[in-house]
Amino acid sequence: MSATNTRCPCGSELNLSECCGHYHAGATAPTPEVLMRSRFSAFALGLHPYLLETWHPSTRPTELHLDNATRWVHLDVLDHDMQGERGRVHFRATFCEGRRWGRLEESSRFVHEEGRWFYIDGEPSLERLKPGRNDSCPCGSGRKFKSCCGLA
Repeated sequence: MSATNTRCPCGSELNLSECCGHYHAGATAPTPEVLMRSRFSAFALGLHPYLLETWHPSTRPTELHLDNATRWVHLDVLDHDMQGERGRVHFRATFCEGRRWGRLEESSRFVHEEGRWFYIDGEPSLERLKPGRNDSCPCGSGRKFKSCCGLA
């Protein structure tokens, strides 16, 4: 399926090509929140070069070792703000590793330099989820787990 017909992983309800795909293709993210959403989408799509390009050189790792078994399924932006050349985004990202579910919550810091926003670092916390059959599905679909991702 092409990016034109694929829903953006960031949760915007837009097609990827109209949303984060625009930034993955080289457009500059106008705010820290938009950069955060595009980075989540890059994690979900396995776009490692984009993650490195949008990471500030002062804290950027030389390479990323991401687990291909991790499937990023849902993003909630809880809060965000900008003050001059600094920004912050507090988010919660839900993922699945095989049949195990988890949620990463982080308050990320961003800086605006050379006309672009960059991710600096964050304060992450990890929570393991154990959804029951009748619980809401952690993927954010709004359906019960047993009728959604619990089918697999």
